[in-house]
Amino acid sequence: MIVGIGIDLVECGRFLDWSAFKKQRIFTKKELEYADNDNANSEKHLANFWAAREAFLKALGTGFGDDISFSDVSVVHNDLGRPELLISGGAKGALKEVAGADARVFLSITDQADYCAAMVVIEK
Repeated sequence: MIVGIGIDLVECGRFLDWSAFKKQRIFTKKELEYADNDNANSEKHLANFWAAREAFLKALGTGFGDDISFSDVSVVHNDLGRPELLISGGAKGALKEVAGADARVFLSITDQADYCAAMVVIEK
């Protein structure tokens, strides 16, 4: 049973002027390394990661705040390179409340020219 759907659209250039400090505060070390490994598309990767976080929070029906921090939701890649969400901390607790201990989270990311989009579906 689907309990949440979220989508987010981000302008890729939004991350060009962000300081290294701000990026380190928002993105995980793994995400920054992934983005840095593709220097030509680094900002696009960060925009994808941000869109994925926002789409997850929309599907969850919450936002960042006291209970959920930026590092509680991050993007990792499986052995085939498919992006997946890594949920921890307060986000994991909120997910459990909404969808139970066996919740499944599906992520799709796409980008075209200056925009990145992500969609998340939470299943109970």
